[in-house]
Amino acid sequence: MRTIGVISDTHGLLREEALQALQGSDLIIHAGDVGKPEILERLSEIAPVRAVYGNTDWGQMREALPGTEVVELDADGPLAYVLHIFDTLDLDPAAAGFRVVIFGHTHEPLIRELEGVLYLNPGSAGPRRPDLPVTVARLTLDGEDLRAEILDLATGQPSAP
Repeated sequence: MRTIGVISDTHGLLREEALQALQGSDLIIHAGDVGKPEILERLSEIAPVRAVYGNTDWGQMREALPGTEVVELDADGPLAYVLHIFDTLDLDPAAAGFRVVIFGHTHEPLIRELEGVLYLNPGSAGPRRPDLPVTVARLTLDGEDLRAEILDLATGQPSAP
């Protein structure tokens, strides 16, 4: 079994609760709006990190990170396509062989499956918006079985997206 932690929209704030929720991850994916390099450095103390830049990442972050990323979730396993803004998706994930599309930007957690592709937005783990939870996500890969859950950082428990 392999665990992939998914985080987005930290905007320069990495909460201790997010670090705790991501403990035990074999890989961490950051879907953009990182804010500063220290965020990725701290995450890499837990597991290898793959990240894309978001619309608020400029300068050093924009230069260091790609706008999109193809991530192997396991050596033999499914591929994930990572981007920040879903509306900029310029391919058909199912036709391209992706099992997962990971994105951020809206700060709203989402898990949906369509045509065999899992669409996952972990929500925002950064500064709180009054009407939205502070969340990260976890992907669990067990053979061909791929499951996603949203973790509410206020409770440390899975929540419904």
